[in-house]
Amino acid sequence: MTDLQELIDRTELADLVARHSLWIDEHRYDESDRLFTQDVVVRSRRGEAKGVEAIIAMARARHDDYVRTLHNKSNLVIEVDGDTATVRAHDTAVYVLDDNTEAIAAAVHLYSARRTDEGWRFDGLEVRPVALTAALERAL
Repeated sequence: MTDLQELIDRTELADLVARHSLWIDEHRYDESDRLFTQDVVVRSRRGEAKGVEAIIAMARARHDDYVRTLHNKSNLVIEVDGDTATVRAHDTAVYVLDDNTEAIAAAVHLYSARRTDEGWRFDGLEVRPVALTAALERAL
């Protein structure tokens, strides 16, 4: 692999991680095919979902009750191995519960990806929770 191709791959994978946050926060479920393979598997403390429709249902069940969410990914560690890759990211999320309260969560996201004819797509995600607050009084 050329150095240029590796930089292109890493940029595309980092963009997928950022788009995953938007997918959740802005309910961009119609963009799922830009992020995931059809056989994607997601594992979290709430269980396992296989396939795009199942992960959309999982995301909606966990996030649609919030007034708003804001996910921020950082500390990306990207490993490319030919047509497969892994990405490790720290995820910090704010969950607006109502006009008066919010909660903060932190997790490590472990993505697996593969190169497809349409570009890189996630085929797996494991969410490892680190922390979750109880409802906090909102100052803003």
